[in-house]
Amino acid sequence: MTNTFVFDTYALVEIINGNRNYIKYLNDKIIINNFIFAELCYALEKMKYPDADVLTQAYSNFIYPIKPSIIKESMKFRYKNKSKNLSITDCVSFFMAKSLGIKFLTGDKEFENIGDVEFVRK
Repeated sequence: MTNTFVFDTYALVEIINGNRNYIKYLNDKIIINNFIFAELCYALEKMKYPDADVLTQAYSNFIYPIKPSIIKESMKFRYKNKSKNLSITDCVSFFMAKSLGIKFLTGDKEFENIGDVEFVRK
């Protein structure tokens, strides 16, 4: 059965790097946003990944738009949880997943014990 997730940059990089803990997600439907896409482009550049252009072209097909209401709600959440040092991208992506009725796939430790998250260790 195929599931759908909002994939965090962390999850995408782990998949690209061949992390075996993410194998079961390889056939799932991927949803990302422009924030995640930007972080992925940066991560691939930083890694000097040889096929970065091919990967970014492929992942660009999974970008979904973000409603302004999601951004507003996610920034309230980020402010309420400022002690957790959550990134803007992570908060927006988490609330995007919630609005779509799906889980947020990540390995970021800040999300380990938050509901509606599919947390996968590194």
